Amino acid sequence: MQSDDTIEKYRVDKWLFAARFFKTRSLAAEAIDRGRVTVNGQRIKPAKILVVGDMLTIRIDNYQYDIEVLGLSNKRGSATVAQQLYRETEESKQQRELLAARLKAQPPPLHIKGRPTKRDRRVIERFISNHDEF
Repeated sequence: MQSDDTIEKYRVDKWLFAARFFKTRSLAAEAIDRGRVTVNGQRIKPAKILVVGDMLTIRIDNYQYDIEVLGLSNKRGSATVAQQLYRETEESKQQRELLAARLKAQPPPLHIKGRPTKRDRRVIERFISNHDEF
């Protein structure tokens, strides 16, 4: 029988980094601290020990991943190895695809960079003066 010293422990933040959900371990730890990662429906700390079979909910930007832990690793490997560490639920996949389709259908956001030029200012003033009459 193995003692507790020889059994390797798998922290959630290291696992999320190894499974390629986050680019760095510190980003994974920050997401956990902000409550964007839950294990079995409970908020956790970055040092929480994972076991095979845990259900994780991970929110990254607008997307939510509901996954089951299939394997444990503390070392970041290739993407194919990382994908073998977890299985995403079918409902989660469908929700992400639906959200991606909705976001793609929306018009791109208007980005105004810096101060308007003289021409931009004249267009804005013309627009405002035409709408003040109503």
